[in-house]
Amino acid sequence: MLKQTYIIPNLPPATDLETVPVLKALAAANRALAELKGRAATIPNQGILIDTLALQEAKASSEIENIVTTQDELFQADLFPEGPQSPAAKEVALYRDALRLGYARLHETGGLITNSTLIAMFRLLKNREEGFRTTPGTALKNESNGDIVFVPPQNGQEIETHMSALERFVNDPDACSLDPLIKMALIHHQFESIHPFSDGNGRIGRILNVLYLTQTNLLDIPILYLSGHITRTKSEYYRLLQAVRDTGAWETWVLYMLEAVTRTAHTTLTLVEGIRSQMADVKQRMRAELPKIYKQELLNNLFRHPYTRIEYVQEDLNLRSRQTAAKYLDTLAENGFVVKHQAGRNNYYINTALVRLFLDMPENAS
Repeated sequence: MLKQTYIIPNLPPATDLETVPVLKALAAANRALAELKGRAATIPNQGILIDTLALQEAKASSEIENIVTTQDELFQADLFPEGPQSPAAKEVALYRDALRLGYARLHETGGLITNSTLIAMFRLLKNREEGFRTTPGTALKNESNGDIVFVPPQNGQEIETHMSALERFVNDPDACSLDPLIKMALIHHQFESIHPFSDGNGRIGRILNVLYLTQTNLLDIPILYLSGHITRTKSEYYRLLQAVRDTGAWETWVLYMLEAVTRTAHTTLTLVEGIRSQMADVKQRMRAELPKIYKQELLNNLFRHPYTRIEYVQEDLNLRSRQTAAKYLDTLAENGFVVKHQAGRNNYYINTALVRLFLDMPENAS
């Protein structure tokens, strides 16, 4: 049996986490989050942000696990009954669905993030009926040389005990006096060190981050996703995770996570502003050029579904006639609002300006 290489500590750890560098970074992160929260509230339909940004998070988070797909595959994922064609796109779509499930369960549980929610997300993500690990043999290895770098708890009962303690820490606002962002960094490290599932721990742990930000009202809706920053700093992320286990370097870990929050909030703010600006422009143009078909619901559809189709418009506008929905989309295409494509006998319509906004973001994100 593998020997566990790190003793899971009680939270919060017995070390000073409110150092001058941490407090300085904390102030910047909280300012950036507050600005994002306020700006996001100006988008008339919050579902637009949840759906579009969740897909971007799914893509970035999956890339950390070397699951790589394209924007085109992702946006087509929901268009047709057969779903995405590539295995990678299917994995990313499942991550997006797990994230949505976690957010829905947050409301159903009265704001609690429970272990049953984490297990439900894992089962959806991996299409398995298992829960927390019960058999030994799990070890984390260096991708380049195969060396074991970390052995998490091996005993099933021990994993249950640690996860129960973590659940209490997550949901008890009085568990410690630390700022919620510092607490988020501790929660993420603890979850990844317990490594409770047989697979998918990184992705579930990253969903846990944004659920916690929403639970603590730092955000109204789950739109801040750290995976893009982690993807760009992947080696540093894993190095600092391990440094806490090896030397108790909590301060540098917390600083890393606070910087991730600040940078990601600025990036997301730019994206939200871009969406808001594009919506305002399209709204003005539609009213001026196509007043007969302008509807707020139609505008919302084009931004909630960067790749849209007749059935989506029919449902969102509550239209009885499929022909009416098709006429709306064809008119929009003829006037340059969307680009019409054909896949077999199916037509779909792309909001190319919005897609370009997503494609351009990685270059500006770091």
